Amino acid sequence: MAIIKPFKGIRPPQSLVEKVASRPYDVLNSQEAREEAQGNDLSLYHIIKPEIDFEPGTDEHEEKVYAKAAENFAKFRKEGWLIQDQKENYYVYAQTMNGKTQYGLVVCAHIDDYMNENIKKHELTRRDKEEDRMKHVRVNNANVEPVFFAYPHQDELDAIVSEAIKSEPVYDFVAQGDGFGHHFWLIDDDSTIARITELFAGIPSLYIADGHHRSAAAALVGDEKRRQNPNHTGTEEYNYFMAVCFPDNQLNIIDYNRVVKDLNNLTDEEFLTKLSENFEVENMGSDIYIPNKLHNFALYLSNQWYSLTAKAGTYNDNDPIGVLDVTISSNLILDEILGIKDLRSDKRIDFVGGIRGLGELKRRVDSGEMRVALALYAVSMKQLIDIADSGNIMPPKTTWFEPKLRSGLVIHELV
Repeated sequence: MAIIKPFKGIRPPQSLVEKVASRPYDVLNSQEAREEAQGNDLSLYHIIKPEIDFEPGTDEHEEKVYAKAAENFAKFRKEGWLIQDQKENYYVYAQTMNGKTQYGLVVCAHIDDYMNENIKKHELTRRDKEEDRMKHVRVNNANVEPVFFAYPHQDELDAIVSEAIKSEPVYDFVAQGDGFGHHFWLIDDDSTIARITELFAGIPSLYIADGHHRSAAAALVGDEKRRQNPNHTGTEEYNYFMAVCFPDNQLNIIDYNRVVKDLNNLTDEEFLTKLSENFEVENMGSDIYIPNKLHNFALYLSNQWYSLTAKAGTYNDNDPIGVLDVTISSNLILDEILGIKDLRSDKRIDFVGGIRGLGELKRRVDSGEMRVALALYAVSMKQLIDIADSGNIMPPKTTWFEPKLRSGLVIHELV
């Protein structure tokens, strides 16, 4: 069962939401955040990327930077740029991209569900990134940014959301930069709130789509707080963390692609010859080629696009991890041919979300920054859920969800 509860969200006034709302902390670097926040004292980047308030080059992990996040959070509340709701609500957060809208419920999930793996993961986390987010949660005593969950769709929850969005949204805007629509409603009716809580209690598991490090950090800080509290009762806000839960049938995963700096001392011809041992290799010319099915890849090398199709016997359809194209490419191309053993640490490889298009792969190779690019066919939500249910972990950099959640629409305080 999934344990959730409503909460008293801390939110910007309707007139300020577009100034406050920002992209998530982990999809842009400090310089990009500095540029986006320029001239805007209300930008949430002052809380989630507070290094922008120091000299360029300041290490974002310095203690003074975390302290600045807390100082700015307090300032936002004092100035009335963020105001707490008077009662506990659920919220509907919808996003529109390319004419398609997906509707999520903003809830507080229980840290025990994370600890007990009722909230299921599909990626490993790194301790240094966990600790960074833990420090941010500690100093602010809040989940400033939500995590992104999926749940098995349920008709009655769909009906409740459909009814909620008949009212005027409290926020409704198109974000500058990404061009996506963001829409937000309150669910403040007590009987509806109770029914949502009851319906989630019948859902066996929630699935982390995006935000593995934020989920881990929130759960670890919550666990710290209850161990430090001699009067702990189990009802405290720190037992919960903020998530936006979307039905699985509304979500799509897009491709997550790779660019590599060199061919591991191989010539083009030697590289292509080695590829032909495990793949059917076809030169597709200079026009961008897009992978069209599972086990088909697009390779860009020396101004030419190639179709690579994995040969029968090079993967196991009965292995939920081995059948993934990210596994096939990691084993047979990146490791076996290019000598890249650890996708998390090797500096010769970088990753490009499919939202940037395959033209971005071409640009990075043509510029000379990278030597070769590899585009993958996207995994499906079914694959993700099957892998999470089996207790397996996907290889690094497998999934890319878009649109990203906008930060700053609502915040959860841990007191």
